[in-house]
Amino acid sequence: MIKAITFDLWDTVFIDDSDEPKRKEAGRLSKKDERRFLVYEYAARHKNISKELVEKVYDTVDESFRKVWHEQFVTWKVEERLELIFNGLGVNLPKEEMNEIVKLHEEMELEFRPDFIEGVGDALKELHKPYKIGVISDAIFSPGRVLRELLKGEGLLHFFDHFVFSDEIGSSKPQPLVFESAWQKFGIKPEEMLHIGDREHNDILGPKKLGIHTLLCTASLDRGSENTQADGVFSNYKELPSIIKSLKI
Repeated sequence: MIKAITFDLWDTVFIDDSDEPKRKEAGRLSKKDERRFLVYEYAARHKNISKELVEKVYDTVDESFRKVWHEQFVTWKVEERLELIFNGLGVNLPKEEMNEIVKLHEEMELEFRPDFIEGVGDALKELHKPYKIGVISDAIFSPGRVLRELLKGEGLLHFFDHFVFSDEIGSSKPQPLVFESAWQKFGIKPEEMLHIGDREHNDILGPKKLGIHTLLCTASLDRGSENTQADGVFSNYKELPSIIKSLKI
């Protein structure tokens, strides 16, 4: 019997990069370009430096981040990534300025917020009554505190009983520690938990190896549902409560 349900966030609860059109309409740079401009702006206070060099160093650290994320299942914190970038540029940024630029990176999506998937709020309201609800999400640029703020801004934070964010636990999906932390917080067994997400490797195969039930969410993006090993697939949140009830587990 399912006693608790955990949700991935990006492309499961809210839509990744749905803030980019809003930024463009406001005449702002894309998030990628603004991050690089911020590094250039802060570095140029202390050293004569080119935008081209900033681009190269930033891109190199981004590539290293992705390699560690995908192969070692660790997501470096924003401060760690920026420290590597400024070290690569040969700039010793004062602590106060480092704190400023870290905050600007981390809170970028609070200024122009991503769209939430249609119907997710109603589904959470219905599911919160019979089940415990949690979040298991990797934190790439937006840390757990910002992701909580996004949920709060949409009026959904109170539906969640527990949170597991990669920047707070030190590991990312599909590491067993991430999912173990969730079922331990709920005080349940892994087979009493259902995880919902959009990525086969992280959200389906990882938890299934631990005995956790899974659903693949294609409401934002279908990453290959025809070959999924999930217990079920849904594209409309209106269908989710009934799908969960109908699971033969």
